[in-house]
Amino acid sequence: MWQLYQFPLCPFSRKLRLLLGEKGVGHELVRESPWMKRDEFVDMNPAGQTPVLVEPARGITLIDSGAICEYFEETVEKSPMIPGSAAQRAEVRRLAAWFDDRLYAEVVEPLLNERMKKRLVTRDAPDTRVLRDAMRVANAHLDYLDYLLDHRRWLAGPVLSLADLAAAAHLSVADYLGGIDWRGHKQTTDWYSVMKSRPSFRPLLAERMEVIAPPAHYDKVDFF
Repeated sequence: MWQLYQFPLCPFSRKLRLLLGEKGVGHELVRESPWMKRDEFVDMNPAGQTPVLVEPARGITLIDSGAICEYFEETVEKSPMIPGSAAQRAEVRRLAAWFDDRLYAEVVEPLLNERMKKRLVTRDAPDTRVLRDAMRVANAHLDYLDYLLDHRRWLAGPVLSLADLAAAAHLSVADYLGGIDWRGHKQTTDWYSVMKSRPSFRPLLAERMEVIAPPAHYDKVDFF
């Protein structure tokens, strides 16, 4: 059995959990708070970041969500998440990288710092300016998703892909932290409702981070 070291609001862990769920790969969750810098965890991953996936019986340790997703794409035929021609696969990877890099850095990471880490770790008050900026940029990202969905059934093309999993993972964390205003984004809310209804997604919506409650709409498929 794979052991996944993660914490509930790690978007990269969520992306991997969605992929494992879609592919039917059994795993157990191991709670890891990377800001604690546990020696045993740093020994597994010198970067000290989640997720880390371990298969003790075979002595396998996988690090970095992108690399782990590629591992299972290569080793598990069920539900390919980087499908299609070489050009189509390149588009999937481009968008997954966009969400992992830009959406995380501009929206999710500032929200995590201000509304999770400052509350749980440093006990500081959140910076409202940073929160406003993150929410403003989040709206621009939703505009981009609306544009993609105006031209495609799914974000990267005609079928569900890693791009959808990455975007949904990051948006779910931002939404949990109250950083998303869904109004005026029908294409994206319709897509996200479909994502939320998938069996792989439901366990994420049921989890809660201690002392931080999500908005009332967070786990509702129809947002109401």
